Amino acid sequence: MNQSQAHDGSGFQRPRKVCILGVGQMGLVAAALLCPANGESRPPLEVVLWSHSEDESGPLKQTRTSPRLPGFTLPEAARVAMSDAEALQGADLIVCAIPVQFIRSVWMRLKALVPAGASVVSVSKGIENETLLRPTQIVADVMQDDPDAAPRPIGVLSGPTIAAELARGLPATMVASSELSGFAHALQALFSTSFLRVYTNEDTLGVELAGATKNVIAIAAGILDGLQAGANAKSALLARGLAEITRLGLAMGANSQTFFGIAGVGDLATTCFSPEGRNRSLGEALGRGQSLHEYLLSSRFVVEGVATTKSVVDLASRYRVEMPITQAVHAVLFERLDPIDAIAMLMSRDLKVEKLK
Repeated sequence: MNQSQAHDGSGFQRPRKVCILGVGQMGLVAAALLCPANGESRPPLEVVLWSHSEDESGPLKQTRTSPRLPGFTLPEAARVAMSDAEALQGADLIVCAIPVQFIRSVWMRLKALVPAGASVVSVSKGIENETLLRPTQIVADVMQDDPDAAPRPIGVLSGPTIAAELARGLPATMVASSELSGFAHALQALFSTSFLRVYTNEDTLGVELAGATKNVIAIAAGILDGLQAGANAKSALLARGLAEITRLGLAMGANSQTFFGIAGVGDLATTCFSPEGRNRSLGEALGRGQSLHEYLLSSRFVVEGVATTKSVVDLASRYRVEMPITQAVHAVLFERLDPIDAIAMLMSRDLKVEKLK
């Protein structure tokens, strides 16, 4: 999305070609959002999807469907690339829809092909294990553009967005954020549709951190569902989970208001209650006695909250923030703590005054 005469007053021109990296659920949905539906008057846009493997891109190109998103048909206006160069050549906006732990390797592979003027928006949620970087930071770290050149616009789209619901055109909201003034407004204008309302938020750190940490709390919520612990316990979990997410965010320099908005509590509630949420579903399986290894072997999806739990524990240690729910989830996932014992551990903590921050 090159800077020039903007159509939306933000200082950014509407892109001509968008390359979507990743053909998982959010990559497919992003393609649908960017392709005008029947009866819409939005300007045409070249949308190209990229996959790391022809085993994925080939069937998608032929059938226009994907087992990752049952019932979804890729719009005819969207094209599936069969090579890296085909996907990226001429792209002025790149949508990063890759699982977080793979972002670095993909961008290292594609780095030489990324056009100099291309802007980037991430729809990925998580924190890289080795570096504790957020998705937008990983991209910036790999690209390391010429410091004398104009900064590459990099932003994030996040919020309570169950992909299957977006694919059906059900009403939803998201938040666009970027550290580069005006880019969030350009993303807002580009991705807003008749059923998707996009807000802007200047707190990129808070938006990405909220999107990552809510997956950890969602695993805990699923564990409660698997144990049939009841609505009281789950509601308390959300409230206390939000409190520890906010504490970490404040320690890192985020705005507390972000965690009480769409990207924060909105996304947290959706992920914890939706039967389609991957992280909640994993937690439910653990609560019912299935092992983490068994569940991940049987799932066709990447469950981002598993790796993110490790990163959040490390961040909590680095910033000296108390996060008991996150610690309990970590113990269940990686230390073989029985989920029932994890609940007992949380319930037996010292009694104290409720603090939200």
